[in-house]
Amino acid sequence: MNTPNQSIKCTVSQCQYHCNTENYCSLSSIKVGTHETNPTMPQCTDCESFVKKSC
Repeated sequence: MNTPNQSIKCTVSQCQYHCNTENYCSLSSIKVGTHETNPTMPQCTDCESFVKKSC
């Protein structure tokens, strides 16, 4: 079971680092990036620490 880092809230349950019973990430830090040249809203940013959870 992943240990929640209460400094990093997360609702992406498909990520391997998501804490299944709580909406937190288990990493000690994350990398945030963008897929836009000029990001102007939250939807333009990405968690680059995301790893798809295996079945």
